[in-house]
Amino acid sequence: MNNLLEKYPEEVQTILNKYPADQKRSAVMPLLYVAQREKMYVSQADMAEVAEIIGVAPTEVATIVGFYSLYYDKPGAKYRIQVCTDLPCALRGADEFMEGLCHRLKLDPHHGGTTEDGKVTVEAVMCLAACDKAPMFQLQSGEGIFYHENQTVESAMKLVDELRNQ
Repeated sequence: MNNLLEKYPEEVQTILNKYPADQKRSAVMPLLYVAQREKMYVSQADMAEVAEIIGVAPTEVATIVGFYSLYYDKPGAKYRIQVCTDLPCALRGADEFMEGLCHRLKLDPHHGGTTEDGKVTVEAVMCLAACDKAPMFQLQSGEGIFYHENQTVESAMKLVDELRNQ
């Protein structure tokens, strides 16, 4: 088990040191980010390990993974594009943006999916807290999480093409 502790002992300890000993559960989100960074999803074993490190039940960790759109419990592409389709963003063209992007990538226009080359996953999510800059998406990769705001299908495809050619 202890994969995180074996691979990233200093980083895990640095995260844990930020919280009082009786509040280790506050470290759950940063630890999940470390667990996800390498393979772009958090496995059941990763969730169990994070739970063990902070002293909570694995179901508590799984609940957090399920709630937040920045964590994944299934493998996906190297690059994940999350398009906010909440009502305020939809009123600013998010639905049309999602449909256009998915059409260009040959994905389901309402649910997204992963491109044939396996490099990019597109999905609709609720509220990324940038309604005034919609259409927008959050890009996740091993390098981090980045917002791309005021997007058009053309500007998004330019970025996707760059990512696919890396």
